Amino acid sequence: MFQIMDSQPLNDHFIFDYRVIIENLGNDTVQLLSRHWCIWDSCCNVQEVKGLGVVGQQPILKPGDKYQYMSCCPLSTNIGKLSGSYGMMRISDGHEFDVSIPALNLIVPFKLN
Repeated sequence: MFQIMDSQPLNDHFIFDYRVIIENLGNDTVQLLSRHWCIWDSCCNVQEVKGLGVVGQQPILKPGDKYQYMSCCPLSTNIGKLSGSYGMMRISDGHEFDVSIPALNLIVPFKLN
């Protein structure tokens, strides 16, 4: 679900809100350590966002657990996309691995009509 809030279209400033649900479909307890997002606008400008956790959290997910958060990203165009990966760690042995984040399209509602 994408919503555009606090945007200023006449100034080429678009804020996209998005919700992410992370579900542990594996058999091991894992912790989300980091994120790496690539954010494209429709002019092919790319922003990279790297950091610890998500929204200040590094959640631990047992098998079957879900973690949900809301975030946003600014763009200078009314169409874009984001994708990336989460850095995860298996709690039982400290093994670290990456999980790909599928591309999310960012489109202002009036472009869909």
